[in-house]
Amino acid sequence: MADHALTVPNDSLSLAEPTLSIGQEFPDVETCRRTLKDIAIALHFDLRIVKSDRSRFIAKCSKEGCPWRVHVAKCPGVPTFSIRTLHGEHTCEGVQNLHHQQASVGWVARSVEARIRDNPQYKPKEILQDIRDQHGVAVSYMQAWRGKERSMAALHGTYEEGYRLLPAYCEQIRKTNPGSIASVFATGQENCFHRLFISYRASIYGFINACRPLLELDKANLKGKYLGTLLCAAGVDAEDALFPLAIAIVDVESDENWMWFMSELRKLLGVNTDNMPRLTILSERQRGIVEAVETHFPSAFHCFCLRYVSENFRDTFKNTKLVNIFWNAVYALTTVEFEAKISEMVEISQDVIPWFQQFPPQLWAIAYFEGVRYGHFTLGVTELLYNWALECHELPVVQMMEYIRHQLTSWFNDRREMGMRWTSILVPSTERQIMEAIADARCYQVLRANEIEFEIVSTERTNIVDIRSRVCSCRRWQLYGLPCAHAAAALLSCGQNVHLFAEPCFTVASYRETYSQMINAIPDKSRWKEPGEGAEGGVAKLDITIRPPKTRRPPGRPKKKVLRVENFKRPKRIVQCGSSEPDESAINDVPAKLSVHAYLARQPQLRQLIEDLMFSVTATVLKRIENQSVQIGDLGFEKAVIWELETWSRIIPSKFLWHKPEQHLFLAYLQAYYFLLLTKPYSLF
Repeated sequence: MADHALTVPNDSLSLAEPTLSIGQEFPDVETCRRTLKDIAIALHFDLRIVKSDRSRFIAKCSKEGCPWRVHVAKCPGVPTFSIRTLHGEHTCEGVQNLHHQQASVGWVARSVEARIRDNPQYKPKEILQDIRDQHGVAVSYMQAWRGKERSMAALHGTYEEGYRLLPAYCEQIRKTNPGSIASVFATGQENCFHRLFISYRASIYGFINACRPLLELDKANLKGKYLGTLLCAAGVDAEDALFPLAIAIVDVESDENWMWFMSELRKLLGVNTDNMPRLTILSERQRGIVEAVETHFPSAFHCFCLRYVSENFRDTFKNTKLVNIFWNAVYALTTVEFEAKISEMVEISQDVIPWFQQFPPQLWAIAYFEGVRYGHFTLGVTELLYNWALECHELPVVQMMEYIRHQLTSWFNDRREMGMRWTSILVPSTERQIMEAIADARCYQVLRANEIEFEIVSTERTNIVDIRSRVCSCRRWQLYGLPCAHAAAALLSCGQNVHLFAEPCFTVASYRETYSQMINAIPDKSRWKEPGEGAEGGVAKLDITIRPPKTRRPPGRPKKKVLRVENFKRPKRIVQCGSSEPDESAINDVPAKLSVHAYLARQPQLRQLIEDLMFSVTATVLKRIENQSVQIGDLGFEKAVIWELETWSRIIPSKFLWHKPEQHLFLAYLQAYYFLLLTKPYSLF
């Protein structure tokens, strides 16, 4: 009975009243103490411990005059304890309110342990509500939070232990999955965590031998106790599902860390890609990634995610018709079709011309991209990383990587079994596309020029198909790797099987090869070598104790950033370079007699506050520029400036209780400063 109450206290204590009996045994005194505490909470009475030592445990009801009492003593010759004396009747009214002295943090931790094991995202607010509903006990938010933290530490270990176990974890990966790459790097004299890189041999083999030559790169911020960034490089299998190739965790996202991540990718691919076609790398348009790709993959085709480009176009023009034409231009396969769409946009708005200068078509248009995107225009790996970061941000770093490994193992097993059930030449999704192309091909007239070249005539245009080179003048065959309707018509006219002319990466055989290898299990951490025992080979040496990174999450609830761009419209005249004060003619809606200099001269406290404001905002923005989190001129930089200034625009007027003219004066001051900060922030120092 006691074991059951300890294992699933929520169920056992809420469904039936527990009972005690003389002779009932407990494994040890701690189990006895916990069981009696659970019973006191379930029966709503306060427990007072009279005696507790290695040989006996005596407790009674805390209410004076109540006869309830229990005496538990150690059994001779065995470690168990048994109830010797029991007065089980209560004459008191018990606890009349929702608060209970026995509902400690430890009791909360034990109560929610089973739920947290299944759902690490179990929130403190949900914990206190469930405890109140199931046990009739009210606990504070802090008790619920601490109980969850204690339960998480008991189940998964502490955050600090996770970093300490990283060298041993990397060694276990290399030992159980030979050919895998797992390395951890520390920095500084304190050996603080710096970088972690993991790529399983099964993933390396599957990507090199069966996946299409396309890599997606992206990152997700980790928001656990210690901050960091999760980096990932993922391929795409024959069924268009993501195939994670390499995963890394870094202490902070920076150009240096992206350069390191791409160098590790080049190492694992460089020795295996002799016969592999040129890679196409899809990523965000970020300086650190661009430079890293150019350095370590100079021959690869680098294309950018269209999410940011399309959002910029939409926000710039706010015209639904223009946006629709823009997407038609994106999907245009030839330069002639692309230029026709551009002409349509120019007829609607001449402002698209300077936008094209800022975003050259080579970055986003299929017609001008030299590589093969296989129909991928946005990053699918972004959602995968977001889900990993969301599910694992409460876990220590080793448990986070184990969660990802378990998911990869499950994907490999499920997809391997699914691939073995297919009997067609191509995977189902590709099979459907080929059948659609064959159906459309029946509408075309085929003129055969020679054994390999065909002229496909339709009501719209004429296309030339070369079945030996697998080229069609519409360019769809080359860009997507599958025969287009024109190619299907040519192949059918000469008795060829259209399915055999798809790229090998779309076949069922390639899909099976992708998931043919196994990701082996890793033994329990109790069997790993502890730091100081030594290890052979690899960067992750066991004689190094990895400490957590310096980037720790700040306390308290994260502040919401409310952006109101309309509060910071550009003034008619701006400040001169090198001047820290705006031109008085830039101040609108302020009486002429109210001078900025004169007013600040009468308010020394305000003048000092404004100087502190300018210094603080400028320093914050420049720090973001140096950390590459924003760049001068991009949307993120403007949002950062707006948020910093808007915070002060609310604080200062309320602090000095200004009237409307004074508020306008200060807002105009901020407007001029805002424009200078946007254009030339370094001139303010």
